[in-house]
Amino acid sequence: MVAGLDLSGFRWEDTEQLLHQFEALGPLPGFVAAWLESLLPFLPLVAILIANVNIYGFLEGFLLSWFGVVTGAFTVFWFVRRFGGRVRQFVERKSPRSTRLIHWLERHGFMPIFLLSCFPFTPSFLVNIVSGLSKVPFHTFIIATVLGKGVMILIVSFAGHDLFNLFQQPWKLVLIVSVFGILAVTGRKIEAKYFK
Repeated sequence: MVAGLDLSGFRWEDTEQLLHQFEALGPLPGFVAAWLESLLPFLPLVAILIANVNIYGFLEGFLLSWFGVVTGAFTVFWFVRRFGGRVRQFVERKSPRSTRLIHWLERHGFMPIFLLSCFPFTPSFLVNIVSGLSKVPFHTFIIATVLGKGVMILIVSFAGHDLFNLFQQPWKLVLIVSVFGILAVTGRKIEAKYFK
């Protein structure tokens, strides 16, 4: 049983056990958990993704997670885009560095949103907020987020679906580490270009 509400030490097993308690609700808890993580960034995304594929099976767990995370990202983006006009003015007055980030995102649009969405440990809540504050077209944000989150969730789901089997088949581990390595190098190049 998961002790208390302290989420700092949450493991995927704890998340899986928690979701099992709501099994009678069908796939809804898996979707809601992934959606909520986009709104409450302190929730353990990787644990939620691994729990979903282990409870619902690889394909259904992947789709529930993907749909939940993407819907949550759209929710944050839409809310900030709809109500964030004054926030952008405040940010531009108070934080020149944040203003540069917003303008950089407006210039480069798709690729940084896509790449940042590919990382499981990127603060996607902030990416969604900055994208909402920017003038990036809605369709650009949607396509980049759907594709980027799809890549990230597929990798995490693949790695977490059968953790014991993963260590018995080292090629899978090498493949996952290689993909994350390529994404990390690409992400650092983007950061270096922005902070240059």
